[in-house]
Amino acid sequence: MNQHAHSGDQPGQATEGQADEDIDGFFSTARVSARQEAVELPNDSYTKYLFDLDDPKLADVRGMDYEQFAQDRYKAPFLRDLLATWQRMYEKPFTGITTDGAVRQGLYDLPDVPLVDEKPQQAAERLLILLSPAETAAVAHSASAQEWRAWSNPEFAIHRVGLRLEDLAFHKVAAILGVVQASLSPEGYQRVTAAMELNAVLGELVDLPTVMNAQSYWFSLFGQPDGLEPWGWQLFGHHVAVNFVSVGGRHVVAPVFLGAEPALSDTQPPLFAAREATALELMRSLSPSQRDQAVVYASVLDPAMPEGRLHPADERHVAGAFQDNRIVPFEGLRGSELTAPQRDLLRSIVEDFLLLLKGPQRARTLAQHDAHVEDTWLSWYGAVDGSQPFYLRIHSPVLIAELDHHAGVWLTNRLPARFHVHTTLRHPNGNDYGRALIERWHQRSR
Repeated sequence: MNQHAHSGDQPGQATEGQADEDIDGFFSTARVSARQEAVELPNDSYTKYLFDLDDPKLADVRGMDYEQFAQDRYKAPFLRDLLATWQRMYEKPFTGITTDGAVRQGLYDLPDVPLVDEKPQQAAERLLILLSPAETAAVAHSASAQEWRAWSNPEFAIHRVGLRLEDLAFHKVAAILGVVQASLSPEGYQRVTAAMELNAVLGELVDLPTVMNAQSYWFSLFGQPDGLEPWGWQLFGHHVAVNFVSVGGRHVVAPVFLGAEPALSDTQPPLFAAREATALELMRSLSPSQRDQAVVYASVLDPAMPEGRLHPADERHVAGAFQDNRIVPFEGLRGSELTAPQRDLLRSIVEDFLLLLKGPQRARTLAQHDAHVEDTWLSWYGAVDGSQPFYLRIHSPVLIAELDHHAGVWLTNRLPARFHVHTTLRHPNGNDYGRALIERWHQRSR
């Protein structure tokens, strides 16, 4: 099996045999402690892992609003150290995720014939008409603003960028969601709002609806809405972060963070069930030699992982919040080693990661994947028969996409399970937030 370290400003991992202790009341060492034994999936429903509502973890913060809750969370020394680390990463100039610290040039370009879509622009203009001068000042940023990179996915506020949906009148929230809906594919919009609704489900399950609800999100506009000039918007909060950019007839939706705990409810199916099923089908299709390359670690808590590979908050995923400049080497099985049917399965997974893009835009982004398929790397941590939690990464010069099963934060499972899922999507080598295409636009305009 391949073993590659990952460069990043991250705390280290616990070692095998270390006691399962709480780090700060929300995170335990179990989630980052090496285990020789397999990490088996729980057979029980997520409902078996609910805290007692009188548990101090819940009772002590019940009734707090999101700001009071954030101030309470800041008291934890682990979190203060983590936020300081993230702040240092946020303040560094943007370069983009790379494999070795050097940005590859010439990977992204604008179409000669732009796909002009006026619906996002029109929805943003309708929103601006509704906002007060103070709200407009809060929501609007320049197209190159540092605030693009301030998004995060925890349930507590870190950077307060834009407008908080739960602080707004209903018709203004509806207008903001109208911008999101006008910019994304119908199925992509449904996935984003499903994740937001699952956040509300979680808030109800733990009786903390003022901390976690369907409007626990910040929204900003960047640049002046236009058909061709660079502009975009950002929506972020607990388990949802979407960055949309329109420039020169191309749409970029990256970085994206979507997840849920739980990732399903009594009325909502698992958020990523189809993606997980296709991923397992692909892994089962591999020959023994292919599988030996693709399975980098035998378990999501494999003792073979190098120090620092596991993170108490991010666990295995490497492309989450504040990771804009992370160095992530390729690992696993190279796309050139896949058969045609296996490449088709890989492409189906990639397409699902790109679901938020409208059909024509998605096709153009998929064409970029196709152009680099031989230099696309598939890596997997865990069993391939569906009996264990797993980590999946698809990584090429133009795309990095992850799916990671996590331990509980608001549920009591101390080890990863499928009912807590994080997914990320980025465009390496400088095109997160559409930066490479925006630079190309300015070059053409000079």
